Amino acid sequence: MSAALAAAADKLAITELLYRYAELIDAGDFEGVGDLLGRGNFMGVAGADAIAALFAKSTRRFPDAGNTPRTRHLVLNPIVELDGVTARARSTFCVVQQTDTVALQPIVVGRYADSFACDDNGWYFTERIADVQMIGDVSDHLYFSL
Repeated sequence: MSAALAAAADKLAITELLYRYAELIDAGDFEGVGDLLGRGNFMGVAGADAIAALFAKSTRRFPDAGNTPRTRHLVLNPIVELDGVTARARSTFCVVQQTDTVALQPIVVGRYADSFACDDNGWYFTERIADVQMIGDVSDHLYFSL
């Protein structure tokens, strides 16, 4: 495989990790989020179990909606920079939500700064930092106020 094709494949694999995070959190699969991020840290929290517990303690899930948070995390404009077996990515995010009491609307907007490493099993997160830049009505999303 040429170097250009290998780089494209690596960037695609990393971009899919960004999208996998959104899919897991929107499904209410916080254990899956912990597994995805667990080899690194999320906002200073390390380990799969600790990360899963953080999401379970902070994010509402609705049993009538399949135990999901009734959200869609949209990951936009990902830029991936490779450096051998490590990489960095930056992207924007927009979280939308609709519940019985909250009309469909954006509730959180910001940027992700991510770091990755690659081993024989492929690419994985080593760090995720979320920079929240705009906040709407998160009363049906989080158990705390931002």
